[in-house]
Amino acid sequence: MKRLTIRARLTLIHGGLLLLAGVILLGVTYVLVDQRLREPLNGVFTRAQVVQAAPFGKVPTPGGAAEQVRILIQAAQDEAKRTALESLLTQGGLALLLISAVALGFGWLIAGRALQPLHQITGTARRIAAADAAGRGLHERIALQGPRDEVKELADTFDLMLERLDRSFDGQRRFVANASHELRTPLALNRSLLEVAMSRPGASAELRQLGETLLAVNERHERLIDGLLTLADSEQQVVDRVPVDLAEIAGHVLDQAASTPELTVRRQLAPARTAGDPVLLERLTQNLVENAIRHNLPTGGEIDVSTSTADGRAVLLVANTGPVVPSYDIETIFQPFRRLRQDRVAAPRSNPERGGAGRGFGLGLSIVRAVAQAHGGTVHAYPRNGGGLVVTVALPPLGAAVPAQPARALPAVTHR
Repeated sequence: MKRLTIRARLTLIHGGLLLLAGVILLGVTYVLVDQRLREPLNGVFTRAQVVQAAPFGKVPTPGGAAEQVRILIQAAQDEAKRTALESLLTQGGLALLLISAVALGFGWLIAGRALQPLHQITGTARRIAAADAAGRGLHERIALQGPRDEVKELADTFDLMLERLDRSFDGQRRFVANASHELRTPLALNRSLLEVAMSRPGASAELRQLGETLLAVNERHERLIDGLLTLADSEQQVVDRVPVDLAEIAGHVLDQAASTPELTVRRQLAPARTAGDPVLLERLTQNLVENAIRHNLPTGGEIDVSTSTADGRAVLLVANTGPVVPSYDIETIFQPFRRLRQDRVAAPRSNPERGGAGRGFGLGLSIVRAVAQAHGGTVHAYPRNGGGLVVTVALPPLGAAVPAQPARALPAVTHR
């Protein structure tokens, strides 16, 4: 059952209390009038009997003229009493209903006036929530004017919270903007120096081996920084959306993935149209595939990748064999730098084409969830029967409101 709004409830309380007070007042008035009209002529009847008998020195006898007058007056009194009480109930009731209707109208206006500051707070929060990107619109303030009451304190507290959030998001945006250059440049310089040193004609075997080891470490740091920046950037709402097909992205990622003879890869790529950032969606798919490869059986492993459209939403499903994953540990793998127990990552599949770095950083599925949420989608994971994991990503369908723009070419996937 749908609940009434606060304004409606305040109006009903105001009108209900007035109606209750009116009903009580009408009832008390009815009782008082009834008691007042019950015996107003008893004394008159007694005096009329005395006056009738006094000139003749007689005692009034029942059935005389006075008795007949008394009966007539009593009947008239009863009729007047009944008419007065009926008139009191009908006219008083109508007046009470009219006053109650007027009170409900005034109560509605007064409640709306009293709740106007709350509407202002709600409107500000709704505009901030509907901003085109996360963190946008936090510069807006309620700035409620009026006496310092409970509502004013609520609005001021909300403004203080918005100010702190605005500073936090500004700091995050500045970090994302600066970290790309400040963190990647030294690593790129180190990689260049190592490659130059290794390419010298007189470089010894020991130097080349040391250089390869340092390059692998440098590459690992580059992937860590790239994952952190992608995670920070993907948590922002995607503004520029273009039509994409998850089937095309999944096929591209699978074609670029390193071949692993020990694994059986099955694909069922049906059209799954959606709108979003192709680079981020490719990163989402790539992380799922790499996670399925890394955490698989040493031999005889399987990977299933499928795309489809269900309930109007584009769906990407990646399933793999591997160690048994407890259902209560599923949420852990979506948290940054969090991994499952050692039995899942104790002997991860090593890939020499990725720099020999078999153990991940715990950012892959965190980026998957962040990218999906930035596109208005959801991510669900559950244990696979017999071991392994099944991850399903559901994204909003390609709607008519999405601007028709030419799809950008998919960037090449760099395996590190």
